[in-house]
Amino acid sequence: MNHSLYIKRCLELAKNGLGNTYPNPMVGAVIVCDEQIIGEGWHRQAGGPHAEVMAINSVKDHEKLQSSTIYVSLEPCSHYGKTPPCCDLILAKKIPNVVIGCVDPFEKVAGSGIKKLQEAGKNVIVGVLEEDCLALNKRFFTFHMKKRPFVILKWAETADGFIAPLVKNEDKPFWISNTRARQLVHKWRSEEQAILVGHQTVLADNPNLTTRDWHGKNPLRIVLSNGFDAPENYAVFDQQAPTLLIDAKKPVAELLTDLYHQNVQSVIVEGGKKTLEKFISANLWDEARIFQSNDYLYQGIDRPAIQGQIVSFEAIGNNRLTFLKP
Repeated sequence: MNHSLYIKRCLELAKNGLGNTYPNPMVGAVIVCDEQIIGEGWHRQAGGPHAEVMAINSVKDHEKLQSSTIYVSLEPCSHYGKTPPCCDLILAKKIPNVVIGCVDPFEKVAGSGIKKLQEAGKNVIVGVLEEDCLALNKRFFTFHMKKRPFVILKWAETADGFIAPLVKNEDKPFWISNTRARQLVHKWRSEEQAILVGHQTVLADNPNLTTRDWHGKNPLRIVLSNGFDAPENYAVFDQQAPTLLIDAKKPVAELLTDLYHQNVQSVIVEGGKKTLEKFISANLWDEARIFQSNDYLYQGIDRPAIQGQIVSFEAIGNNRLTFLKP
């Protein structure tokens, strides 16, 4: 049996939950009998049924489960949370074979689900497309293993390396990226739990920091405050999303620890140069997403200084999007 084929399908299904499963990971499950998929499911939101439950419930003839293989992108849970353990359901349905993409690092699971299935005599295979399965839940794994949120840096720069003009005449953003890129950024915001900027960005641009150009949840808005005195009618104080003020003098490591204790698994940093370079200089970032336009400013505020490994390039209309990792 081509295990990779079915785990790949699990990953495709799991991605449907991006932005909606916090604080839980994204998980997909597929049930195969006689090399035919007879059931599929993914975790849709915290508190709702897990992927394994959705897949099992989608099978029309439950008798077939007793001669099937269930594929899961992440180790099935073995503890009681908001829902019963998925391991218990797999055992109750007498599914003989379980193929797992990667182990769950969450302390209440962390191999115990695999052990429970093996002790019950199930044929368990672990580590199929493991790197892909780990990458899918990079936010969840970073949160539980590094005890901090997954940090994404994002900015747009001109062809000559500037992220903003030296002087602006209006309290609104100066757009460097194109409309397609801005819509993509709003999609990204819907996928993360929080968005962070410095107070100077709020004062200079009066940004909404919402997903207004995309259908999705607004993230928690975080502003690094330094004697913050923006007018109450500024957009960050509206009712579209909660706003959290954090002392700008806090070291980045302490700031991220605070967010960890508030169960924030991911944050996208969209601030100005100083805010972005705070994370870069502290070496506390996991991904950078950089748009470059074809336009020239000739003078302005320089882009942040960053060194990283290029993961990929992508054309977004007439903009180029570069993904970096440390």
